[in-house]
Amino acid sequence: MDNYLIYIALFGFFLILLLIGLPLAFVLGSTAVVGILWCLNPGVLYQIAQEAVQCGTYFIFITIPLFVLMAEVFSASGFGKETYTAAQKWLYRIPGSLAVSSIYACAGFGAISGSSPITAATIGIVAIPQMIDRGYDRKIAIGSVAAGGTLGIMIPPSLTMIIYGAITETSVGKLFIAGIIPGIVLATMLSLLVTIRVKLNTSLAPSLGKISWGEKFASLKGVWMVGVIAFVVLGTIYTGIATPTEAAAIGASAAILVVIIVGRLNWSSLYKVLLRSATTTSMIIFIIIGGLSISFFINTMGLPHQISEYVISHFPNPWVIMIIINIIYLIMGCFLDPTSILIITLPIMFPTVKAMGFDPIWFGIIVTLNIEIGMVTPPVGLNLYILKAVVPDLGFNEIVSGSVPFILVLIIGLVILMIFPELSLWLPSMMK
Repeated sequence: MDNYLIYIALFGFFLILLLIGLPLAFVLGSTAVVGILWCLNPGVLYQIAQEAVQCGTYFIFITIPLFVLMAEVFSASGFGKETYTAAQKWLYRIPGSLAVSSIYACAGFGAISGSSPITAATIGIVAIPQMIDRGYDRKIAIGSVAAGGTLGIMIPPSLTMIIYGAITETSVGKLFIAGIIPGIVLATMLSLLVTIRVKLNTSLAPSLGKISWGEKFASLKGVWMVGVIAFVVLGTIYTGIATPTEAAAIGASAAILVVIIVGRLNWSSLYKVLLRSATTTSMIIFIIIGGLSISFFINTMGLPHQISEYVISHFPNPWVIMIIINIIYLIMGCFLDPTSILIITLPIMFPTVKAMGFDPIWFGIIVTLNIEIGMVTPPVGLNLYILKAVVPDLGFNEIVSGSVPFILVLIIGLVILMIFPELSLWLPSMMK
């Protein structure tokens, strides 16, 4: 049978398993096993076990449970609320200050989170009810947090970048540093959207009363530790003092130590934090194992090389190919979660992108932003469901409609990062 017919048949098998509700990790693993039995020597199945062992012992993957733990610790300790309060007090003069504060609070919390859903949930549960109570337009309140929450995977540390780096063998440390400027740019663009809309229609967001300098500085008491830990984690990576794995260990240890010292974590809550961290990590690692298994199969069959040759020969303009890749990612983001998208696409797309001469660090930021957009695009945008869960009074339709203008801004940001790759590459080029 022609190889392409085999690929189509296996893709159909993959979709059937997915539609009947089998967990993605087992869908990927089962597809890999069937493909190996069908096309290769059954004795090659030992590679599946070998992939699992390598995944479990791959040094960079140690960062996943550590950064997940750090995010869960800060989420459970209430620092998200204080981050939002501090942003609110310092940005009160800006039109739509509560919504703008939500966006920058998401960016700040993203610096110790690495997860978009955790960021959206932590800030959303505090910010959205407060904005609605203050008379803010519900759609602006919802959209600012839904889109702002996506910054959790652009502002380092980022679980998305860790998985991208592991699959493509790209420096995770440089990916982290590359996300800083794009994260700030995107946060500023989202905030400008709020400010412009409120300037044009002041009824969307009533102004707040004056806040004294004393109140401003007092608000920093609850967040300075978060800032210090984020600075230490990123600073040690940027200066070369620590690897991302070592920095993750420093961050997780410091987070636990800080919340225990300030009395915000008892043994009961610590147990829940560890349990959630273990559950999240296990889910991610199982998906990665399944993805690496199917990657082994398609690489052995030579599919990435075949696709790379075909695409380059039929589309001589590399930017046309890049636009097509972005469209594919945007469509996939409507239906799949971030880890699934990375695992399924990168083994096929990355060789083509590399063959066209694009920088792997820059492409990692582009992929991460596409994943961000997918977090707020229906019907499967995780942030949309997270906000519905943490603020049950919200209707799903208003969550979606409130997010649409912010999605358009993120797409504009994607175009800007494609046109100006230096925004992503300048800081990594300065690393030691």
